[in-house]
Amino acid sequence: MLHALKDVSLDVHAGEIVALVGESGSGKSTLGRVALGLLRPDAGRVRFDGHDFAALTSQQFRRLRVGMQPIFQDPSASLNPRRTVRESLEQALWRTPGDEQARCVRLLEDVGLRPALPFLERYPHELSGGQRQRVLIARCLAMQPKLIIADEPLSGADVSIRGQVLNLLLDIQRRRNVAYLMITHDISIARAFADRVAVMMKGELVEIGPAREVLSVPSHSYTRRLLAAVPALG
Repeated sequence: MLHALKDVSLDVHAGEIVALVGESGSGKSTLGRVALGLLRPDAGRVRFDGHDFAALTSQQFRRLRVGMQPIFQDPSASLNPRRTVRESLEQALWRTPGDEQARCVRLLEDVGLRPALPFLERYPHELSGGQRQRVLIARCLAMQPKLIIADEPLSGADVSIRGQVLNLLLDIQRRRNVAYLMITHDISIARAFADRVAVMMKGELVEIGPAREVLSVPSHSYTRRLLAAVPALG
């Protein structure tokens, strides 16, 4: 029997940034989907905020899941093309009372879309790629998550957008103390972003530790191979 994941054990602590790195097909995205409850593991447990997913009713799981939000690679696929930015944000805000327009404006300003009002009535196709990614992050923040699972959120973006979004995510972490599981094949992102790095190969975690240690003196040959493949500067 083929297993996408094998005996994986990974913790992400409150306010911590963990980068999950590995080549395409190594199982990174599968692990992210299991953590989000989008896939059910054949064995083992997924726990969030002290709760075991398997022990929850559907209603309890939906309530708990609000605190764990994804940011996927393609913002165009994650935003409804028939909804304006306002409608997308209001859909995420309906659970909590308050002035919805004021909160939408505040969310857009928090992700650097200023002045915010002109963006509210735009549709996704009227935004640039970087703006769509920021709207997606704003919608994620509307849920007030404790954990964000970001699956290759910078893949395909040009260099200027990558830097802006990475700085935005770091700023959000500092201001809101949100934890991240950053899924990426890009070692440079892990180096710039993470407190800890977990290395995945063929569905197994082969190395995990402080980012500086793993990326400077790796103990596993696969990690050394990943680092050797990073283009040298200069």
